[in-house]
Amino acid sequence: MGIRTIVHVDMDAFYASIEQLDAPELRGKPVIVGADPKSGNGRGVVSTCSYEARKFGVRSAMPVSQAYRLCPEGIFVPGRHKRYSELSGIVMETLSEFSPLVEGVSIDEAFLDCTGTEGLFGPAIQLGKKIKARVRERTGLTASAGIAGCKSVAKIASDYNKPDGLTVVPPGGEKDFLAPLPVERLWGVGPKTAARLKQLGYNFVRDVAKTPKEDLERLLGRWGAHIYELANAIDPRPVAPGWQRKSISEETTFESDTDDLKFLRDVLTGICESLSQKMLRENLKGRTLQFKIRLTGFETFTRSHTLPSPVFDMHTLREFAWDQLERFDRKGKAVRLIGVGVTEFAEDDAEPQMDLFASVESNQKSKGKGVVETSEGQTREEKGQPGNAAPNEAVDRLIFAMGEKFKGKVKRAVIRPRGTDGRMPRLLRQSEHDDQKET
Repeated sequence: MGIRTIVHVDMDAFYASIEQLDAPELRGKPVIVGADPKSGNGRGVVSTCSYEARKFGVRSAMPVSQAYRLCPEGIFVPGRHKRYSELSGIVMETLSEFSPLVEGVSIDEAFLDCTGTEGLFGPAIQLGKKIKARVRERTGLTASAGIAGCKSVAKIASDYNKPDGLTVVPPGGEKDFLAPLPVERLWGVGPKTAARLKQLGYNFVRDVAKTPKEDLERLLGRWGAHIYELANAIDPRPVAPGWQRKSISEETTFESDTDDLKFLRDVLTGICESLSQKMLRENLKGRTLQFKIRLTGFETFTRSHTLPSPVFDMHTLREFAWDQLERFDRKGKAVRLIGVGVTEFAEDDAEPQMDLFASVESNQKSKGKGVVETSEGQTREEKGQPGNAAPNEAVDRLIFAMGEKFKGKVKRAVIRPRGTDGRMPRLLRQSEHDDQKET
């Protein structure tokens, strides 16, 4: 493979920047996109926040109650996803002016393969400046860009000088660029893997790069070989136009581990509400539902159930998640993280939605099985579960439409069934939240 010119463009604090763009009085102020903090008692999470808010320690996916304590003068605004999608479309359209090979990774970032465009746009530094200027001209927003010979290094480079940054890694200089960076800067290395690597003495990318691949495979399994390649700038993956999402999920990590079952059900309800609205917004339905739980000690399990027809509604997602939570044997351990996901997508109008728990017969016909996977990769199967629910797509569509019309101020009221103690739980009000990455 010859020398490539791969560009990664990442919008700066996309949601919060759009709020400041549309409301000039918010510019220069700490803007936090998320649920109402309710004076520190809110239960949602931060979607994203402006750089002014980040100076106070506010971050994406942080509970709004914590964000409020860190930045009480912060301006909390509900998300306006229709507006965000509108500007995202303009950004992607703008990027296509520089290359026919544009791969949208998310609503606010994309890869471009600009190999061979030097005659049109000049060398890499000029190309980057032109892309950034054109995006700003079309949207009024800033973007950061990284340019390198492969996707993983370009992505790291785009984050190197945020916000409004431009970092060009010259051909052949990828390993030197990566070497002094902390291991957590490698694309795909999360906090857990970074902690494990540091525990083993790998603090910087150079430490990983000079380690034999076989040693990393022995320590970390197949993931070790992948990390070795990333650390050595080995990434032949092409920019793939027409990329389609394969799965969608949301999860919550708790500040302190908990074994409060009612609280966990409340969190799952909020996750399922947000996930359902996301799927409706992106016109997604999926057949396979996934439940994820991480216990004290970081042991992680996932369960999945495949349906005969695709779904998206909150009720079905919630009943599945509640059922899996109650059936899961935690062996007395508390919960550190919990989440729900959907995969195996079909077009929104491809098939009518089926009730996951309509009858035992339906589950038998689906032949769906739950799969439990430990952090060591061991699995076991469990039979699909019966139950009783009545998902209603019309309700979800109405909530979505009203939420768009009234700028996210519409909330769903959910009354849980009576608990085992016979008491009726309190009314739970959910607000939409999103676990967008930090940009």
